[in-house]
Amino acid sequence: MTTPTIAQKAPVPVELEAGKTYYYCTCGLSDRQPFCNGSHKGTEFAPQAFTADQSKTAYLCACKHSKSQPFCDGSHKSL
Repeated sequence: MTTPTIAQKAPVPVELEAGKTYYYCTCGLSDRQPFCNGSHKGTEFAPQAFTADQSKTAYLCACKHSKSQPFCDGSHKSL
């Protein structure tokens, strides 16, 4: 398996809207981090769709190594 590109070693705070579907970048190549812009094309990566269960500020993973993607679990601290 290919290793994703580390976009940054800190989470990205985003405002999520309840009921809205988002497409999280799993490859790390998007210039719209933490969201997908299609840069994964030609790789084995694909965006991860998720729907916000409530409106809130969420901290999404930008290192692409979180075990709870799209949410940050602190994995960036050990990279």
